[in-house]
Amino acid sequence: MANKKYVYFFGQGKAEGSAGMKNLLGGKGANLAEMTNLEIPVPAGFTITTEVCTAYYENNQQYPEELWAQVGENLKKVEEAMGAKFGDPQKPLLVSVRSGARVSMPGMMDTVLNLGLNDETVQGVISQTRNERFAYDSYRRFINMFGDVVMGLAHGKFEKIFQAKKNELGVKLDTELDTEALNDIVAKYKALVKQETGKDYPEDPRTQLEMAIGAVFGSWNTERAITYRRLNKIPGDWGTAVNVQSMVYGNMGNDSGTGVAFTRDPATGENVFFGEYLIDAQGEDVVAGIRTPQPINIAQKKGSTLPSLEEEMPQTYKELEEIYKRLENHYTDMQDLEFTIQKGKLFLLQTRVGKRTAAAAIKIAVDMAEEGLIDKPTAVLRVEPGQLDQLLHPMIDPNTKPEVIAKGLPASPGAAVGKIVFTAEKAQEDAEKGEAVVLVRIETSPEDIGGMHAAQGILTARGGMTSHAAVVARGMGKCCVAGCGALEIHGEAGYMSVGDLKIREGDFISLNGSTGQVILGEAKLIKAELSGDFSKLMSWADELRTLKVRTNADTPEDAQVAREFGAEGIGLCRTEHMFFGEERLPIVQEMILADSKEARQKALDQLLPMQKSDFKGIFKAMKDLPVTIRLLDPPLHEFLPKGEELIVQIADLKFQLSSMASLEEIDDLLAQIKEKEYLATKVESLHEFNPMLGHRGCRLGITYPEIYNMQVQAIFEAACELTKEGYSIVPEVMIPLIGDVNEFSYIKKSAIVIAEDVMKRSGVTLKYMLGTMIEIPRAALTADAIAKEAEFFSFGTNDLTQMTFGFSRDDAGVFLPGYVEKKILSEDPFIALDQTGVGQLVQMGVEKGRSVRPDLKVGICGEHGGEPSSVEFCYRVGLNYVSCSPYRVPIARLAAAHARIKEEQA
Repeated sequence: MANKKYVYFFGQGKAEGSAGMKNLLGGKGANLAEMTNLEIPVPAGFTITTEVCTAYYENNQQYPEELWAQVGENLKKVEEAMGAKFGDPQKPLLVSVRSGARVSMPGMMDTVLNLGLNDETVQGVISQTRNERFAYDSYRRFINMFGDVVMGLAHGKFEKIFQAKKNELGVKLDTELDTEALNDIVAKYKALVKQETGKDYPEDPRTQLEMAIGAVFGSWNTERAITYRRLNKIPGDWGTAVNVQSMVYGNMGNDSGTGVAFTRDPATGENVFFGEYLIDAQGEDVVAGIRTPQPINIAQKKGSTLPSLEEEMPQTYKELEEIYKRLENHYTDMQDLEFTIQKGKLFLLQTRVGKRTAAAAIKIAVDMAEEGLIDKPTAVLRVEPGQLDQLLHPMIDPNTKPEVIAKGLPASPGAAVGKIVFTAEKAQEDAEKGEAVVLVRIETSPEDIGGMHAAQGILTARGGMTSHAAVVARGMGKCCVAGCGALEIHGEAGYMSVGDLKIREGDFISLNGSTGQVILGEAKLIKAELSGDFSKLMSWADELRTLKVRTNADTPEDAQVAREFGAEGIGLCRTEHMFFGEERLPIVQEMILADSKEARQKALDQLLPMQKSDFKGIFKAMKDLPVTIRLLDPPLHEFLPKGEELIVQIADLKFQLSSMASLEEIDDLLAQIKEKEYLATKVESLHEFNPMLGHRGCRLGITYPEIYNMQVQAIFEAACELTKEGYSIVPEVMIPLIGDVNEFSYIKKSAIVIAEDVMKRSGVTLKYMLGTMIEIPRAALTADAIAKEAEFFSFGTNDLTQMTFGFSRDDAGVFLPGYVEKKILSEDPFIALDQTGVGQLVQMGVEKGRSVRPDLKVGICGEHGGEPSSVEFCYRVGLNYVSCSPYRVPIARLAAAHARIKEEQA
């Protein structure tokens, strides 16, 4: 396309972009433009748009033909703004090349600093700065980053040369290396590049720039970036922008530095300026955890002996404080800032919405609403529903005295218990086997993203509160303890040590991310306590939402937990789970094995009072809220032992016969063998090739009506007895697996007869409802016919997904991850509702059902009822409620509020 603009300039108080252009300029580029327009000190530069990245991948990694001419034009503007010239040996302009997607992906893509250095321009830097050590320090950093990011050499190979020089000179700190040492390192780095790649390190700055831009675009599709996008549901076709910006230097001596700061505490949400910095350093030194960072202000020191920026450079700190307040008020959200101080002059290199824990997100949202910065709907939208999962999980019991072996920084709160692993790969392998692991690293890097996600928690020996481990863990909601200096990690040897204590890979440790404690063994965990801010935010969400939230609960205990989390009733009570109790299972098996209706009824008569007791407990726990009880659904063979187990037991009994001496013992064994053989025959007779499509649900109720009759009787007797005690009960009886309205009508007739009989005997009149689960595609297609008979629908989306796709949910785990990875499916349809296909059946079922019964109550009771995007879909198609497991109730409540707010703002 002729004359299409691909490059946007910013500098000298004016920018061609703005904060509203994130889709085109990426988050970093848009915010650099916005800060420039706000006249905040930002080094001049330009942004190459995300459209170039998209075109690059669509056109076989070829750039639009206008790109390099536009880069050249904007480079000239930067030169004019900075009073320096790119590649000039006397007064060289040096630049950074950084990525910047439309949403923050911290550490996932590549950066190159100090670009433009070569043997000639380094002399220009020396003459301009009169600081030879600084020039060669910048040069060695550039060759390292360029070699790693652009030419594919492992960072560790450069680090080995660097560490060898420090060892040779007997120094510990990077800053103790003199000019001669750094010059020698530069020569060795160049030799390494030549040796490993067969190519010379490129001396031409323009070549360096083009190669670096290509590397940043290339980093959009690295394994770590793809993994991060998958975990955070970021589309792969968004692409990244590239930001080319004039270098400013924090490594020019003791009047220079670099840092990362948050306008509020990202772990707790407390309204305090929070951050870290390093004197005489560049940005990567802070986030990589190579040196121990210093606190940004006196309030944050908390016993630290390191001087804060507020003490070291009070005027600069005051200027930074003024800027952070301006930025937070401008963006009306907590900001994550990167800054550099060059010879006492402050520059902002980035601002973005800061990653935060769930607890911090809630506190910041509530505080900002109460401060008048944002309104209540905005506050509710600021907390992602999925984040709440972090708050609903256990913490370390404060009443226990665990063995604390070390203490690091409380980088991301929560608790983690697991076996030690030292590599991300091992973390993923063990987690896939169902093992709980804690990933222990000297410092994490972006390549560890998969292992960090798989682990229960992360522990690092190096790094601060703004290190890679800390930022990524907070974003994931993972417990993290960082910068635990007492640890000596010997990952290759398979152990870590704290003093004389040696702890091996596979041993258990626990982490307290709220205190920074590292604990030997498995600490006791207890239920988390929710803050007053949580209750306040959820009350705002409840005011704003119209979609009700129920729970899936089969016991009074589950029902009580769900009520505490705000459930407004039970949307699914699975009666089969009650049959597996130790006292009940033999009676259930007796009922299944009965060879006559009379014998079967005898067993059911024993189960009746047990079922009634179950229902009374659940009705009481829900205290007058609606309760939907599903009649027996699974096939009968699920209540019997497996055939293979019986064969083994029979063989064992027959073997015992050979050693029996008395006739009494022999008779007893023969009786046991006969009983087991009969059981094996019955199991064989009940065997089905595809039980999920077999003799289950309403089909059982039609074949054996006495089973459903017993359950209906138990439900209504429980409801009538509690009504006499003053409860207000409206039983909702749900008939599962209906595919044809005649199935429903057949069972409904019997249910009405039994309900009326129980009410007549009890002298109680109840309002009640008879409805069905829509879980077979044919039921959705004929929902208008079914709604003439059924008073409510509940979509069983687990089975509906299974039958619509033709996937067995028990076996799909073998291939579904590959489908998602290969982009055949955007998500696992058993986790997030397939809105295009299964969702179309749900919408059709709602519309057809209400076409004949306008007041038809409709809900969803698969686990999709607690998945945020599925909840939003349910709101859009007009469901009355969603139902999910107790611990996902708050997530569904918040997602329901999001759905309504987004609709009103659209």
